[in-house]
Amino acid sequence: MSNENTKPCCEKFKTSIGGQALIEGIMMRGPEKDAIAVRAKGEINIEVKPRKLRSKKSVLCWPLIRGAVNFFDAQVAGVKALMHSAELSADDSVEEEPSKFDAWLEKKLGNESFQKLIVGIAVFFGLGLSILLFFLLPMVIVGFLDQWITHNLVLNLIEGVVRMCIFMAYMLIVSRMKDMKRVFAYHGAEHKTIRCYEAGLPLTVENVRQQTRLHPRCGTSFLLVVMVISILVFSVASSLLLALVPTMQLLRGGFLYRLIMILFKLLLLPLVVAVTYEINRWAGRHDNWFTRILTAPGLWMQKFTTNEPDDSMIEVGIAAVQAVLPEEEGADLW
Repeated sequence: MSNENTKPCCEKFKTSIGGQALIEGIMMRGPEKDAIAVRAKGEINIEVKPRKLRSKKSVLCWPLIRGAVNFFDAQVAGVKALMHSAELSADDSVEEEPSKFDAWLEKKLGNESFQKLIVGIAVFFGLGLSILLFFLLPMVIVGFLDQWITHNLVLNLIEGVVRMCIFMAYMLIVSRMKDMKRVFAYHGAEHKTIRCYEAGLPLTVENVRQQTRLHPRCGTSFLLVVMVISILVFSVASSLLLALVPTMQLLRGGFLYRLIMILFKLLLLPLVVAVTYEINRWAGRHDNWFTRILTAPGLWMQKFTTNEPDDSMIEVGIAAVQAVLPEEEGADLW
C-alpha cells in the first residue's frame, strides 16, 4: 500500500498534461484535448473536447501575458468541469425543480447563454472570494500598522506572512471537511497517474498505485509561489510608487493612503500571476537543487490537499490521462 513517502519511479520526461480533481472525477488538460472522467453509477463517464489552440505568434502567448490568460482560462475550464461532474455524480432519484428565477433566465437567454452566465458568475465569485480572503484581507489588516511601521519592505513582509498564514489555515480547514476528503483523494489519483506516465510505465492500477501523490507542477504549489512572489512585486512596486509620488508620504496613516495602496496592489495581481507562471514554467522544466528548494513548500502543502486514492479513483485518473494523450508522441513535452 502506497503512502505520501512512496518514491516515484525515475522520471523520464516532464509532461504538459495537467488536471484538476472534481466531484467523483478528474479533469485532464492535454496539448490538444480536454477530458472529464467521472464515475457515475459505478461506470466511468468520459467527455473529451478538442482544445482551442492559439497561434504561437499570438500576443496572448507572449511571456508575462500568457500567464494571466492561461490562469483565467483554467478557472473557466475548471468551473465548467466541476458543474459537469456535479451533474453526473448526482443521485438521479433526487431531482430538484429549477427555481422560477432560473427558469425565467433560461427562457430569456436560452440554454447555452444561461450556462455561460452561470459559469461567468461562478468564476467571478470564485476569483473574488480568493482575492478577498488571500489578498484584500491581509492588506486591510496590515494597513493599520502603517502609522507605526514606516519601512515599506517590512510592511510588505508582514503582509506576506499574514497572507501565508490565512492561506495555510484555509487549506488545513478545508482538508478536514468530510466532503472534501474524496475530492482530495481524486487529486492524489491525478498526481499519481501523471507521475506514472512521466516515468514511462504502462498506465495500470498497480503501477500508478506505487507512485507518490505529490507533484511539483501542481496548482497548490502555484498558489503558494503566488503568495511569495506577491511579497517581492508589491514591495518593489509600492516603493517605486512612493518614490515617484513623494506627496503620498504625507497621507501615510490615513484612510486615503491605505485605500490607494490596496487598489494599487490589486491592480498588480495579474502581474503577480504572470511572473509566477513564468517561474513555475521554468522550474517545471528543470530539476536541480534550486528548483527542488523552490518546489519544496508546495510539495509539503500537498500533504494536506491530496489523499491516497483507492483503486477505483486511480482507474478514473488513468482514463482521463489516456483520453488526452496526443497522437504524436512527445507533443506534450513540458
